[in-house]
Amino acid sequence: MNSKPLRILARCGFAVSGALHLLIGLIAFGVAAGSSGHADVTGAVAALANQPAGPLLLWVSFAACVSLALWQAGDALFDFDRLPAKHKTGKKLKADAQAVVYTAMAFTLAAFARGTDQDDGESTSDLTVNLMRAPGGVLLLVLIGAGVAILGIIYAIRGIRKSFQKHINLPPSPAGYKAITALGITGYVFKGVALFATGLSALIATVTVHPEQAGLDAALHALREQPYGTYVVAGVGAGLACYGLFTIVRAHLAKM
Repeated sequence: MNSKPLRILARCGFAVSGALHLLIGLIAFGVAAGSSGHADVTGAVAALANQPAGPLLLWVSFAACVSLALWQAGDALFDFDRLPAKHKTGKKLKADAQAVVYTAMAFTLAAFARGTDQDDGESTSDLTVNLMRAPGGVLLLVLIGAGVAILGIIYAIRGIRKSFQKHINLPPSPAGYKAITALGITGYVFKGVALFATGLSALIATVTVHPEQAGLDAALHALREQPYGTYVVAGVGAGLACYGLFTIVRAHLAKM
C-alpha cells in the first residue's frame, strides 16, 4: 500500500467525506429553519450532483472514496501485525469498518452519477421494511441501531479526549494547533450526537414498526418538534459542518 497515486486519491477521499459532512450540516440548518431537504449522506450527494459539472464531481468523488476504502482495507490486512493481539484486533476491526463506510459512500456516489438514485426517505424506509420482513431482520435492526448509538458515544469521547490528534500531523504554529483542535473537538462531539440520534431512531423505528422514523434526517425532524428543538438541530448542523471542515483539513494532515 505504498503507491503514491493511491495515497493521493485516498487523501482526496477524506476531502470528499468532509465535503459531504459539511453539506449535511448545511442541510441540517435548513431543517432547523423548516425548509425541505434530507440531512444525511444521500441528501448531501444529491446537493453535490446539482452543482455545475455535477456528474464529473460525483465520479471523481467515487474514485477517491474507493481509493480510501482500499487504503483502509490494506491497513486492516497489513499494518497492524506487529501489535499485541489485544490492540491489533481492535485496530483491524476499526479499519475494516472504515473500509465498509467509504465503500457504501462510493456506491451512493456511483448511484447518483449513473442517475439510478432514489428519494432518500423512501430508500431508507424500504431498506428498513425489507430487513424487518427478513428472517432475523428485527434483531439485526436492533443490533445495528444499538451499534450506531454506541459508536456515537465513542465519537463524542474521542472528541472530548482529543484522541483524534494522534491520527494527524498537527501544525507547529499555536494558532493552527488551536484552530484544528477546536474543530476536531466540536466536530467529533457533534458527529457523535448525530450518530447516537441515528442509532436511537433505528431502535425506535424497529420497536414501533415505523420504518419512516429511521435515519438521521428523521431523527433531526423529530428533534425539531421538541422544546428548543430548533436550536438543538441547528447546533448539530453546526457541529457536523465543523466535522466536515476538520475532515477536509485531515486530507492534508492525515498520517498515512
